[in-house]
Amino acid sequence: MFNKLLSTSLLLSAMSAPAFASDIEAELKSANNSVSEKVIKWRRHLHQYPELSNREFETAKYVAKHLRSLGLEVQTGVAHTGVVAKLKGGKKGPLIALRADMDALPVKEQVDLPFASTQTTEYKGNTVGVMHACGHDNHVAILMAAAESLVKIKDNLAGDILFVFQPAEEGAPDGEEGGAELMLKEGLFKEKPEAIFGLHVTSSLNTGQIGFREGPLMASADKFTITVKGRQTHGSRPWNGVDPIVASSQIIMATQTIASRQVDVTKAPSVVSFGAINGGVRNNIIPDQVEMVGTIRTFDQDMRADIKKRLAKTAEMVAESGGAEAHVHIDHGYPVTVNDVELTKKMTPTLAGVVGKENLITTPLITGAEDFSYYALETPGMFFFLGVTPKGQDAVTAPSNHSPHFFADEKALQLGVNAMTQLVVDYLK
Repeated sequence: MFNKLLSTSLLLSAMSAPAFASDIEAELKSANNSVSEKVIKWRRHLHQYPELSNREFETAKYVAKHLRSLGLEVQTGVAHTGVVAKLKGGKKGPLIALRADMDALPVKEQVDLPFASTQTTEYKGNTVGVMHACGHDNHVAILMAAAESLVKIKDNLAGDILFVFQPAEEGAPDGEEGGAELMLKEGLFKEKPEAIFGLHVTSSLNTGQIGFREGPLMASADKFTITVKGRQTHGSRPWNGVDPIVASSQIIMATQTIASRQVDVTKAPSVVSFGAINGGVRNNIIPDQVEMVGTIRTFDQDMRADIKKRLAKTAEMVAESGGAEAHVHIDHGYPVTVNDVELTKKMTPTLAGVVGKENLITTPLITGAEDFSYYALETPGMFFFLGVTPKGQDAVTAPSNHSPHFFADEKALQLGVNAMTQLVVDYLK
C-alpha cells in the first residue's frame, strides 16, 4: 500500500512541476505583452526630458509614481535621486536585484525625432544641451515595464525582487558623491541580494542580438594627474633652470612601457593614456610647472593596483633624474566589471530562449567602464548588452553611445523587458 501511495505521489509531483512551469511562462508572456505599448510611451517621455547626473529629479518622480501605482514598497532619495522598490513574491525564496541607470549626458541631440530632447542646462559654466545619448532612458523604461510584469505574476514567484533605479552612472558632478558606490554606502544591500542583473543598450549590435561574456567584461577606469615641477628660466638659457616640459615628455615615453613591458599582457590587457598636457605661456620662457592628466584602464584588479604603483614610481624617478619633481595623484574610478562565471553560465540558456542561440554574441573586452561593477563586487552579477541598431543597418558604422546622433530602435525595448523578467523567473524556479 505504501509503495502504491509513493508511486502516486511521485507521479503527481512529476506532472505538477511542468504544469506550474507552463502556467508561469504563459502568465509572464501575457504580462510582458500587456506592457509593450507602455514601455515605448515611457521611453519617449524619458528621452524628451533627460536630466544630468545627480539631477534626475523629475525622472525619479516619474519612476516612483509608477512603482507606487503597482503597490510596491518604494524608497526615494537614495544617493540623492535614486529610487528603490521591493516586490515580495508569493512564495519564500531568495532576493535578487535588477538595476537601471537614469542619467543623461551634456550633449545636444541631433536626431530628428518627434520626441527629441530640446532640454538645456548649466554645465561647468556653460549652457549645454542634454540628451540620453547613452540610452539610459531605455534602461529605465525597460525596468519600469519589468516591474509591472513581475507584479502581475508575483503570486507564482518564489523569491523577492529589488528594483534599483540608479542616478549618476556617468559620474557625479565635481565635489559630489553619487552612483552605485553611494547607493551601496547608504545601505542598498543591507539585505544583500543573491544575484543582480543589469543591461545596457548598444548600437554595436543589431536589434534582436544580446552580447555578453563570462568573467571580466568592462575595464576599470582611473584618472591620474601628474604635476611636474621644475625651475623657470629663459628659453635661451635652459641650463639656468629645470625644464618640466622635457621631463614631462620623458615621463610620457617611460610610462608607455608599463603596459607593453612591465605587466603580464597574457593576464589582461591594460592601457595608460595621456589626454592633456598644460604648461607654459610663451615661446621663450621655460615654465616652472607642467600638469598632465590621463587614464588607466585594465581588466584585472590586482594589475590595476600594480599599474598605479608603477605609474607613480616611474614619474617620480624620471623627473628626479633631470632635477625636477613629479607629484602623482590618482582619482580611483570604477572597478573592473566582472560577470560571475557560475551565474552567467546558469543564465545563458535564458537569454538564448529570449533571442535565440544564434543571436547571442560573445562580446569582446570593452575598455569603457561601468559602475555596475560595484554591485558585482558585493554579490554575483551579470551584465549584458542589448542591441538597438535596426536590423538591416550596419551596427559597425552606426553612431555610437555618447554621440549626438545615437539612435535606439524601439523594437528592442520589448526584448529588454522579456530578458529581464525571464532572468527573474528562471533564477527563482
